[in-house]
Amino acid sequence: MSIIVTGGAGFIGSNFVLDWFGTSDEPVITLDKLTYAGNPENLASLAGNPHHQLVQGDIGDTKLVAELLAKHKPRAVLNFAAESHVDRSIHGPGEFIQTNIVGTFHLLEAVRAYWNGLPDDERAAFRFLHVSTDEVYGSLKKDDPAFSETNRYEPNSPYSASKAASDHLVRAYHHTYGLPVLTTNCSNNYGPYHFPEKLIPLVIHNALAGKPLPIYGDGQQIRDWLYVKDHCAAIRRVLADGKLGETYNVGGWNEKANLDVVHTLCTLLDELSPRADGQPYKNQITFVKDRPGHDQRYAIDASRLERELGWKPAETFESGIRKTVQWYLANQAWVANITSGAYRDWVNTQYDA
Repeated sequence: MSIIVTGGAGFIGSNFVLDWFGTSDEPVITLDKLTYAGNPENLASLAGNPHHQLVQGDIGDTKLVAELLAKHKPRAVLNFAAESHVDRSIHGPGEFIQTNIVGTFHLLEAVRAYWNGLPDDERAAFRFLHVSTDEVYGSLKKDDPAFSETNRYEPNSPYSASKAASDHLVRAYHHTYGLPVLTTNCSNNYGPYHFPEKLIPLVIHNALAGKPLPIYGDGQQIRDWLYVKDHCAAIRRVLADGKLGETYNVGGWNEKANLDVVHTLCTLLDELSPRADGQPYKNQITFVKDRPGHDQRYAIDASRLERELGWKPAETFESGIRKTVQWYLANQAWVANITSGAYRDWVNTQYDA
């Protein structure tokens, strides 16, 4: 018995793999392309673990995926692999189409061929779990109800459109071929091992470096924030007991404006790692030009997951964000190792005030 986790060296995927070994000794084969956001250092604590294997490769490499499936005979494949940054998708949508749509198609084809060759009992037990985003639903107005699983898809960026397409492919493979699939759509994750291009790790990194804290527009864009380890626990529940062919929304019940999140981070850093000059970190906040087509609000209704599978987040935003800041303060070497010159050039281009 084993599982294959694609994109398992990225932010959410690596947290899932690490947490998996906190609850199970079932072997995990991690497949990751190891691009800029896929970092083997995220899994360094598993070095020497005979139950874990990291394989560098692309989900679009059908031959490689087929070989891994044939060799390890997993009972499940969990697909975290994706290009996931909206800003990067605006500047270069091609990679998002290739990985999130074409890559998912090739992965599904390889998994379908493997699943078709399994004995009846193993076919019945097999699962393909696809991890997706709330951004496929589009944007909400201030007083709109939160996204439920029945919301229509209205993606507004190349990233969210590519993820929406991948969700549709997964659904189609269940309805057309009977592939036993599950899909989760999550809200904004935060926590350890988050590459510092996203809001929370970027603000922590820039604050400690004495750099501006860039805020798009007026900073009133609202997101629902989900601590990554709560997300991992939800995925384990869906994998274990989710209804085949169904979608489950995973959210933190924590709607916050971006500017409020940054103020919270500044307050925590003032407490845990104060500036040498005694000034508050909020003095570093800088407002920059809003990004094109910026969605105003996301919110997830995760009540189905609680009602049917008994999951709800263990962390409040206050407890989760404190743990996150403490982790980054304790792991500055990890941050230093991934913030290469290429990354610095990207940030300078993206947040040019």
